[in-house]
Amino acid sequence: MRNKLLLATAATLLTLSASAYAQSTVIIEETDPVTTESTVVVPGEVRTYVLEQEVPSVAYEGDVVVGRVIPDAVEIHTIDGNADYAYTVVNERRVIVNPQTRTVIQVLE
Repeated sequence: MRNKLLLATAATLLTLSASAYAQSTVIIEETDPVTTESTVVVPGEVRTYVLEQEVPSVAYEGDVVVGRVIPDAVEIHTIDGNADYAYTVVNERRVIVNPQTRTVIQVLE
């Protein structure tokens, strides 16, 4: 009887610990984009063009980071001769954006 009780207890503990290991996936819902370094290589002439332009800064609540979508209310400016990039100045920071998606691809410091 005692051996059966020990065996049943051991089996129960193994079953419980196995189910605990099976639940190793954690899902986190994020409302803000994850801040990462830009993996997009922006041509030097695009960076130079953006740094040389004089456009007014737009006030925006929140951080301007790579991956954030710029709202439609913020005017973005095209880059002469390069339709793959656009730019704007938000919170006194120059940002390069994808003109099709309005997503920030680089923040210039």
